[in-house]
Amino acid sequence: MSDQPLDHAVWGRAAAFGTDTGRIPAGPPPRLLLIAPVVLCLLVQVPASIWVAAHADHGLHWRMALHLLLAVAGPLALLAARRFPGPTVALVSALALLDVLTTPVYGPPYLALAFAIAIAVARGAAVWAAASVATAWVAAILTGVAIGRIWHPGLIVAATLALAASFAIGAFVRTRGARIAAMRADAQRHRRSAEERERVRIARELHDVLGHALSQMNVQASVGLHLFDRDPEQARTALQNVKDTSKLALEEVRGVLGVLRDGEAPLVPQAELAELPRLIAGLTAPGLDIELDDELAGHAPSRAAQFAAYRIVQEALTNAVRHAHARHVRVVLERQDGLDPVLVVTVSDDGRGFGGADPEVSGHGGVLGMRERAALLGGTIAIGDDEAGGARVVARLPWGRAS
Repeated sequence: MSDQPLDHAVWGRAAAFGTDTGRIPAGPPPRLLLIAPVVLCLLVQVPASIWVAAHADHGLHWRMALHLLLAVAGPLALLAARRFPGPTVALVSALALLDVLTTPVYGPPYLALAFAIAIAVARGAAVWAAASVATAWVAAILTGVAIGRIWHPGLIVAATLALAASFAIGAFVRTRGARIAAMRADAQRHRRSAEERERVRIARELHDVLGHALSQMNVQASVGLHLFDRDPEQARTALQNVKDTSKLALEEVRGVLGVLRDGEAPLVPQAELAELPRLIAGLTAPGLDIELDDELAGHAPSRAAQFAAYRIVQEALTNAVRHAHARHVRVVLERQDGLDPVLVVTVSDDGRGFGGADPEVSGHGGVLGMRERAALLGGTIAIGDDEAGGARVVARLPWGRAS
């Protein structure tokens, strides 16, 4: 099995995954994870080796010196475990075998071996760890019998359980690391998806705001030019409408782009159905009559439904002015009661319609945006040719909680 490293967070303590907030806590610094096992092993093995050497018989001094050297060599070998976990566990297993065969049975446990096993398993070198530990274990039993060393059954059981626990810890850390890595990858995908949705939303808002504003300014500028000589006062009013429309469009654009700056709220409130008369007045011109039929009787749906309905009407009117060459447009607002009340918005004109073609394929701008707005609220929208001629847009939006 390859020694492919996992993210350093897998070596940290068990921590909450943060599923409620979407945040996955980072693990300890890699340098700390590298040094901590070495320091802990030195603090356990070296003082214990010195104590054993101090109480040993004079004839065993050379063994105690070797024991002290092995107590230092094993922990220092762990410094290479991060990059070479397989060879490291093999080396530490050999050092542990030498320590067991050359020191008294009551010597301190070789803690570095436990860390080497856990690290190797966690970093994908379980085969290295199993082969190294099995070889050292069999060699210790056979060599101990050959040199006359007596192994106490309780000591054998305890050592076996400790080695098994080291393998289990390594497997747990590896599994947890894989889970954290998967959660981080999933969180990154969600973050990219959210950013993409936000870009689409901003693009849709800019399209609606700028498309309508430019169409409205074009209509009013044409009126001003048409009446410039015959009715200067009306021409002045048309030019004032151009100025007001451009100012409002700039404010709405700043409000849309304000979400790109952290903590900044929109500069203007979201449009509501009460703003439709102003919207229609800005587009009304000689040769174009726009009629608003409000059958809501003063009742208002949720703000989300109002905003979506406003934008849908705005886009439908913009298309009627720019593409349909209509002379009469009718906007109808009504509520349909039932198990789930629905706001129905209908925009119809007497223009040239779509000629049976798909509006999205025929190049009429904003159709996709209208469908997305309705879909976001769980509503539907139908766009096509009216039976009486011209185009017809019918949006059905959940009424929601009244504002």
